[in-house]
Amino acid sequence: MRDCTVFTLSNGLRVVHRRVTTSAIVHCGLVLDIGSRDETLVNQGIAHFWEHMAFKGTRKRKTLDIISSLDSVGGELNAYTDKEKIAFYASVRKEYFERAVDLLSDITFYSIFPEKELEKERGVILEEMAMYLDSPDESLQDEFESIVYKNHPMGMNILGREETINGFQKKDFTTFFKEHINTRKIVFSIVGDVSRDEAERLAKKYLENFKTHQLNGKRRKFSSYKPEYQVLERIVKQAKCAIGGEAYPIRHADRIPLYLLVNILGGPGMNSRLNLSLRERYGLVYSVDAHYIPYSDTGMFAVFFGTEPKQLDKCINLVKKELNRFCDKPLSKSQLAAAKEQIKGQLAMSEENNLSLMLMMGRSVLLYNRVPELEEVFDTIDATDALRLQQVAQDIFDERRLSYLTMVPENGNKKSTKVEGKKVK
Repeated sequence: MRDCTVFTLSNGLRVVHRRVTTSAIVHCGLVLDIGSRDETLVNQGIAHFWEHMAFKGTRKRKTLDIISSLDSVGGELNAYTDKEKIAFYASVRKEYFERAVDLLSDITFYSIFPEKELEKERGVILEEMAMYLDSPDESLQDEFESIVYKNHPMGMNILGREETINGFQKKDFTTFFKEHINTRKIVFSIVGDVSRDEAERLAKKYLENFKTHQLNGKRRKFSSYKPEYQVLERIVKQAKCAIGGEAYPIRHADRIPLYLLVNILGGPGMNSRLNLSLRERYGLVYSVDAHYIPYSDTGMFAVFFGTEPKQLDKCINLVKKELNRFCDKPLSKSQLAAAKEQIKGQLAMSEENNLSLMLMMGRSVLLYNRVPELEEVFDTIDATDALRLQQVAQDIFDERRLSYLTMVPENGNKKSTKVEGKKVK
């Protein structure tokens, strides 16, 4: 990426920096190649719990000091955990950039996991789990991932299970930290009006003191996908449905063509094929989305929607019809050209969000040790022809490879005749 530099500190930690002089805000964050897939059934949920505990005390800061450090100057401090990454990040006016770097390095590397705060946060996470279960739209994707990645850590819920959350002690966090921290798999990302010299000076001052950690452990690869059909009974009014399966990993040659295909099918545009069919033509759903989520060694494609239980079968058939259209007939020249322009515009607009850009840069350096130019992605999109998209569709949308999950109201609502599967309460 133009105006983007990457350099490595003596402990192996990499820094990626892009100067943006048109904003008074600096976004920065540490992205770690650690996630929920690095857990086992015994410590499920510990990565996310660690993310919470990082805000609860370090060698030199108490909880209130951490919370108020950036809030008091109008900044923001945040974090997230997903299947393969943990990130701690901040947004501040540029005059407080050093304060942000100091704080981020402290909570990432020097958390002490105080027992008193651990007990408080245990209750917070249990409440978060209860909120999650009360939100079928949020839980549907996680439930579907447990089907696609059955009997593998990729399929485990990031929040954990009640029994594991209740059992964690301080030693569990320190052990997980020591066993998974690897400075060669950590990137500090910066986007804002900060010079390269200032970025390097502060990175060395606050990040280079953490000693080198090099681990040779490898993640357990996923290679055992089998289509499955499942019906869940929940306290819901709508029927919820997920349709999809395993897809390409992030380094696959057809990753961008699949991303283009899924965007046509059910991307954010109101002109997506699924939205035009299920909502605009038939009025069966409020929203319908298609997603492609790539990971290091696997990926997932899925369509999500909610509808009246009596309309579930019709919606499923309409989704299958749209999937089969891609498999049976290549896009016309005009359809393909329009789809390419749409996705290029969406990607270009995403770079306008400097916070998202900063996090993307960190992930890219972890994956490729560089940040690809947007033009490189555009070139791949432009080089994708209709036949290639059809071949990708025939591979990923093959009905024999699809899994189905329906979430239906409890007590008396008819189960979909199109998705005969195991019923789970």
